[in-house]
Amino acid sequence: MTTLAEPAPISCDRPGTPMNDAAPTAVLDRLSLVLEAFAGRETLSLAEVVVRTGVPRSSAHRMLDRLVAMRWLRRQGRDYSLGIRLVELGSLAVHQDRVHSASADHLHHLYRITGMVVHLAVLDGEDIVYLDKIGGRLAAHVPTRVGGRLPAERTALGNALLAFTGRDLPGDALIRERGFATHRDGALRGFGCIAAPIGPVGEATTAVSICGPLRDMRFDHRMTNPVQLAAGAIWRSLSVGVRVTPTLQRRDLLRSLPTAASVLSEG
Repeated sequence: MTTLAEPAPISCDRPGTPMNDAAPTAVLDRLSLVLEAFAGRETLSLAEVVVRTGVPRSSAHRMLDRLVAMRWLRRQGRDYSLGIRLVELGSLAVHQDRVHSASADHLHHLYRITGMVVHLAVLDGEDIVYLDKIGGRLAAHVPTRVGGRLPAERTALGNALLAFTGRDLPGDALIRERGFATHRDGALRGFGCIAAPIGPVGEATTAVSICGPLRDMRFDHRMTNPVQLAAGAIWRSLSVGVRVTPTLQRRDLLRSLPTAASVLSEG
């Protein structure tokens, strides 16, 4: 009896053309290029997507239409933007992150103590990516956002994390010795930041920071110690699986830092 072979999968580039084994990977690579083209841009036209990705126009058009149908993108007239499904998945990814879950109470407490914008960020290659941002009205004036990224070497968060990877540039040994990094007028012009890594040297991949206008920032123990205490509390929560309550952090802070009472009264 004659057995009919199953039809070969269809290529995304030329309808009716069978795919080879590498084609699925190529399609995923192109989809990734198309989605990443929207980084830093609210909307893109088909022509702009083609220029940014190098994907042939016909393929880009089919991919965009499919992504719209799947709610990964939205279309308004001739322009495309990121869709609600990506927002849902991105938010879910952040909230499922173990460090993010363990840090929530401590970040809010750090904001109440210092009055500065609080960030949680992870090292991703040569960049940091923000996982959380807390800061009331001041937060609107600090040009950062959850999911945004900045060059690690131009931020206190990045320098704290890079130093704790064992990097040996000038200043790294001091960061490891003190347990925190500072930055003035770096990637965030007009702002100063203090950051502490969450975890010991060789293990820290996430860091916490406070950030505020240079005129209001104090780069002394009144600000550095609360940041370090928050980082330590988050690390202990991760290590033992039990969240350390902010109340305990505050008692520790008051015992070790008599001058911190003035900071508490300002919060």
